[in-house]
Amino acid sequence: MLRSELNDHLNTLLQPQLYKDYCPNGLQIEGTSSIKKIAFAVSATRDSIAQAVELNADSLIVHHGLFWYFQGAKPLTGSFARRVHPLIQNNINLFAYHLPLDAHPKMGNAAVLGQLIGCQQQTPFGDYKGSPTGVKGVLAKPLSAKDLSIKLQSILNHDIIIACPDETQLIESVGIITGGANKDWVLAQQAGLDAYITGEISEHDWHESQENGIHMFAGGHYATEIFGVLALMQEIQNTYKIECVFIDSDNPV
Repeated sequence: MLRSELNDHLNTLLQPQLYKDYCPNGLQIEGTSSIKKIAFAVSATRDSIAQAVELNADSLIVHHGLFWYFQGAKPLTGSFARRVHPLIQNNINLFAYHLPLDAHPKMGNAAVLGQLIGCQQQTPFGDYKGSPTGVKGVLAKPLSAKDLSIKLQSILNHDIIIACPDETQLIESVGIITGGANKDWVLAQQAGLDAYITGEISEHDWHESQENGIHMFAGGHYATEIFGVLALMQEIQNTYKIECVFIDSDNPV
């Protein structure tokens, strides 16, 4: 397929223009115009890029790209240069989609995680500059906070930090925003939800969420954000019958 075809498909599917994101979404580094193999990873790191090169991928699609507005202008030197140069030297396209791949109602990180825990009636949830960042819904079968923690640990293959007023209480409604959205438990409280699931948690959020009656679960930034790129990879494979490969990362955070 052509790079332009893949670019148009991703932008139509994920609609990055709807988000005022922390980063530029879409094609971040332009490589070859002809694509035969696509690699997917959660983040564009030195390791994932090296593996994409080793796999002879023509494109790398990630959730966390190379450029962030809060970093400002960044010289292409040192470790950052050693991360970027292999993409350019090997003519590999880099596509990155941040909030669009968090909030997508079907293949977003939150939506897929919600489906896996049995969350139904999922609707948009969260608010970053007017755009949703996750989903909320109701569990098909209410679970105690302890049982939901056990279920999440099995799905994520990651230790769960739980801030909980009472682990025996049943949870019926949940809000999910993956990654580093620890402060957004307050949105779950405002929406009248029982629980909030995210990737990270801070010391004060651990105290304040449970003091406000919210069961908060933190399952790791990387572990909660693997789902979007996997769902996107499956969608592209099904649509274009092109060779795709997922590059995992041994990231405990």
